[in-house]
Amino acid sequence: MDLGQFVEKAGPMRALGVVVSQNGKEIGRYLWEGACRRNIYSASKSFTSAAVGIAQKEGLLSIDEKLVDAFPDDLPETVSDYLAAATVRDLLTMCLGQGKPYLMGEDRPYYPDPNWVRSALAQPFTDQPGKRFLYNNTGPYLAGVLVQRRAGCDLVHYLMPRLFQPMGIQLPTWESDPMGNTFGAGGLFLTLDELHNFGQLYLDMGRRNGRQLVPEEWVRESTSRQVENDRDGYGYGYLFWGGMEGSFRADGKYGQYTILLRDKNAVVTIVAESREAGRLLKAVYTDIYPQL
Repeated sequence: MDLGQFVEKAGPMRALGVVVSQNGKEIGRYLWEGACRRNIYSASKSFTSAAVGIAQKEGLLSIDEKLVDAFPDDLPETVSDYLAAATVRDLLTMCLGQGKPYLMGEDRPYYPDPNWVRSALAQPFTDQPGKRFLYNNTGPYLAGVLVQRRAGCDLVHYLMPRLFQPMGIQLPTWESDPMGNTFGAGGLFLTLDELHNFGQLYLDMGRRNGRQLVPEEWVRESTSRQVENDRDGYGYGYLFWGGMEGSFRADGKYGQYTILLRDKNAVVTIVAESREAGRLLKAVYTDIYPQL
């Protein structure tokens, strides 16, 4: 694969590395900087999605259970009808029903209450859950906390034997909240290749080296259009974004992407420090996709 045109465009947009695989084999790679572990920001959400799918398979939780049953000790004094109706599934589709985003990066350092579960559930629920897409960190954070509480360990150590170690990922750093819970909405640090291997795992329907790490049906559901989103019309799955050409991707701030191109049996992964992430993503479809 000739990455020259993509490299020419992506370099000025502060791409740091790109890897392309097709039919399970690497066909393209370019590094602007060494592939050290970097913050993948909200692409972390897709790993939380995987954890939820694994936990549901193990019987630890159900995405149909109500939040009032999942978090009985963290509820506000008055539980609104909308909060009472919200389910774990609503955490994964960004259709929680709250009026504005919460736990966003610029706000988290200033919260006075260290119990983010309690403070997140206390935010106003202004819409019927499941109806309105609003991108936020509350949903994936709470989903990750639920897995941790049911499993009795943090999200990193829950995923170590189930996902990370079988993928060759040594113990990663992952942001935590003031109570020590892994922050499932962001802050996971991985290399370009570790992120790429996660994309390949999902392209392979959750299987790696003959072992089913993530349930196949969960992979199918989470990388399918579950709801419409409010950005581009390509839909949203369970903490995965839909995209052009029927693609789905894990997507992090400043251009952290692993993109499943199922019609081409290919994965494209990028890490970046870009303030033009939308243009960087578009370049994948104009300069890489046509070569597949």
